[in-house]
Amino acid sequence: MSLCCCNQNNQDKQKSLAELLTKYKEQPGALIPVLQQAQEIFGYLGPEVIDQIAGELKIPPARVYGVATFYAQFHLQPRGRHVIKVCQGTACHVRGGAKVLEAIKKQTGLEPGETSKDLRYTLETVACLGACGLAPVMMVNEDTQGQLSPEKAVKKIAQCD
Repeated sequence: MSLCCCNQNNQDKQKSLAELLTKYKEQPGALIPVLQQAQEIFGYLGPEVIDQIAGELKIPPARVYGVATFYAQFHLQPRGRHVIKVCQGTACHVRGGAKVLEAIKKQTGLEPGETSKDLRYTLETVACLGACGLAPVMMVNEDTQGQLSPEKAVKKIAQCD
């Protein structure tokens, strides 16, 4: 079963979710893998998806919601095609991470935690990206960018799409 949210219409996504739920329906402890794969299908876990998962797995919706909100990997709102994570850890802070973040905020018009209305960008701050030697650092999707100046960061984001 292919679980890509990018090129599926809603009917295909619903079919993929139904197949997923059929596969895990009788398996105890399946909630987290189901949430991961459902998020892969839809891009996020909307209320209707949470309700459908709860119904099929015979779990109270509050429990499904509780698990989905406990783990940072799950998202309850649509996210942008380009997720920008700007490190605000100690090394990045000392080397100008706050200025990089300000430049990105100005470029995108977003505050951390927001997604653009056109779903192009989601802006997040993180405590550490594990690349302190390259500080200040950001990630755009899975691509780590280091030794950034505000200008370099804005240029990298402008190259998206």
